[in-house]
Amino acid sequence: MAGIYIHIPFCRQKCFYCDFYKTLDTSLVPKFISALKKEIVLRKNYLENEPVKTIYFGGGTPSVLSEKELNEILSFLKSEFTVQQNTEITFEANPDDLTPEYLQHIYNAGINRLSIGIQSFKDDFLKSMNRRHSALQAVESVKNAVKTGIKNISIDLIYGLPNLTHSDWKASLEQTFALPVTHLSAYHLTYHKGTNFYKKLKNGTLKETTETESISQFNTLIEMTEKNGFEQYEISNFAKNKLYSKHNTSYWTGEKYIGLGPSAHSFNGISRQWNISHTKKYISEIENGKDYFEEEILTENDKFNEYILTRIRTVWGISLNEIENYFGNEKKRYFLQTISQYKNSGFIIRKNNIFTLSKKGLFVSDEIMANLMII
Repeated sequence: MAGIYIHIPFCRQKCFYCDFYKTLDTSLVPKFISALKKEIVLRKNYLENEPVKTIYFGGGTPSVLSEKELNEILSFLKSEFTVQQNTEITFEANPDDLTPEYLQHIYNAGINRLSIGIQSFKDDFLKSMNRRHSALQAVESVKNAVKTGIKNISIDLIYGLPNLTHSDWKASLEQTFALPVTHLSAYHLTYHKGTNFYKKLKNGTLKETTETESISQFNTLIEMTEKNGFEQYEISNFAKNKLYSKHNTSYWTGEKYIGLGPSAHSFNGISRQWNISHTKKYISEIENGKDYFEEEILTENDKFNEYILTRIRTVWGISLNEIENYFGNEKKRYFLQTISQYKNSGFIIRKNNIFTLSKKGLFVSDEIMANLMII
């Protein structure tokens, strides 16, 4: 089984926290789709004819696509890859794009899972992030999606925002659980270099949330998701009734996936590839038959580190048997020796031959990951 990721690099305006590759030049959409179809043909053998179980439209803002453009991309994908009938097809969208009419269009096209970039249910924080939508539009987007027939709905929220109080954060979570949402991705604000927030942090016009408040908000997240029937199956991801993101789960469990479009990454177990992060150059290089991506062949240590980095973040954890089977006895001995320092710390839980992070360990996950990896 394999997955396909399509990066739609267009946004109507830039959010102040976002460092994903995007462009505001939506006039490039037709040329981009033409180049995307050529890339699909060029790389159709990358997955070695494995059936596709997930398709994920990310960005950028995929909801800038028209019904015709989305249908064109999906139809072409299905003509070139073996797409299963029950494939999970996820579509990232902004709430203000999800009108009843647009929702009907994407539902008819075959979208069966939505990932809505809500970020906050408070208008003042939405404005501070330079989001396009309002809190009311966020609520209506979820309700209208369900009415349309799309019932597998994930939303994104951000905590650790400047001036975000505990009560503000709790209110956004309460609003989340009052809606028919099946999945929540909640991320602490990161100040990425080059973003508006990063510049404001550096010039002193924006103050970072304290570590104490960040921990408090994370604890509230854990407590309230559990109380409302959401399982934390990855550090930042929570699902109700086992409705995990099948696409993202494939990343964390080491399955093959191909990334199409500017800045998209691909992985086949042997190498990683990443496309250039520039829409015009991406279009030009493909049109002219030039290289538009870079590639890295993974060493055995790279593969081991990748396994540690992805699996320890999840509820499935690190399997001692898998380390032995995939990487050999030497790596197994290294892992056991390194993990032993956490034996009495309460950070790691061992059940049979599976190692997972405890709730306490979630707070020091970066340190644990760094220590377990082979440099």
